[in-house]
Amino acid sequence: MDAPALPNFSPHMKIQADTINAQSISGYGAGWISIGSEKINTSLVIGSQGERFDWACQRFQDLTAEHFAKVAALGTELVIFGSGERLRFPQPACIKPLIDRQIGIETMDTQAACRTYNILAGEGRHVALAVLLEASSG
Repeated sequence: MDAPALPNFSPHMKIQADTINAQSISGYGAGWISIGSEKINTSLVIGSQGERFDWACQRFQDLTAEHFAKVAALGTELVIFGSGERLRFPQPACIKPLIDRQIGIETMDTQAACRTYNILAGEGRHVALAVLLEASSG
């Protein structure tokens, strides 16, 4: 007995939506990201529900709990922290505002953080990207 044919099945069916309803990262490189056609080279926070603000920190070693308190105030389920061109983890005291609000944090280099944010925001998750964009030392 043959198995019944699956209706409307195509081996090339798209699983993901064609567009992301949340603001998304359209490009990135050393010391910059772009949102749409806007190129940004200063640290910032964006959220999947339209939030966006400058994140006043130019160097990793200058991060404080106050920086993460501003991100925690968004009340997202997860913060994706882009630590720059290489992976660096913030001190536990810095992320205490997130821990206190039971908000998850994932730390990645900035390029991985941008890709992860786009995927999660595209899935409709309430997430934020906190990206540290340091001035080039060259």
